[in-house]
Amino acid sequence: MKYLIKKPDTFLNTLNDDINAILQKSFDNIFPEYIFHKELNGMAMPVDVKEYDDSFVLKVELPGVNKEDINIDINKSYVKIEANKSYENEENNKHKYHKSEFRYGNYSRTLYFPYEIDIEKSTADLKKGILVLKLPKLHTDDKETKKLEIKD
Repeated sequence: MKYLIKKPDTFLNTLNDDINAILQKSFDNIFPEYIFHKELNGMAMPVDVKEYDDSFVLKVELPGVNKEDINIDINKSYVKIEANKSYENEENNKHKYHKSEFRYGNYSRTLYFPYEIDIEKSTADLKKGILVLKLPKLHTDDKETKKLEIKD
């Protein structure tokens, strides 16, 4: 299994990642690179994706985000996760110095899957800033065959 390597946000690396995502999506639907399509709108959220025989399990880091501020759209071939982390206003503004490396704003991530997802049986759970999505694969009977008649 290959691992997703996070690179510094520079123009050339971003451009290279975008080109790779387009090529992967167009020509090579091999897991797991295809699943790590980066959404360009908003800030991307770190994810951990595991594939099992019958399902996918996604863990998404969303520290400081409330359940009410998360929107999950699921389709048979993708999941789109949107979250909003609001700036916490402090009543005491008498400090002399303030530096914050926290990220606030809208987060968005779309993950595509090489197999269809069973939407009805999918679940989501948020604990300690980690969103866990359990996405069962939609099983089709690949052994079923049909005789195709040739029409005149």
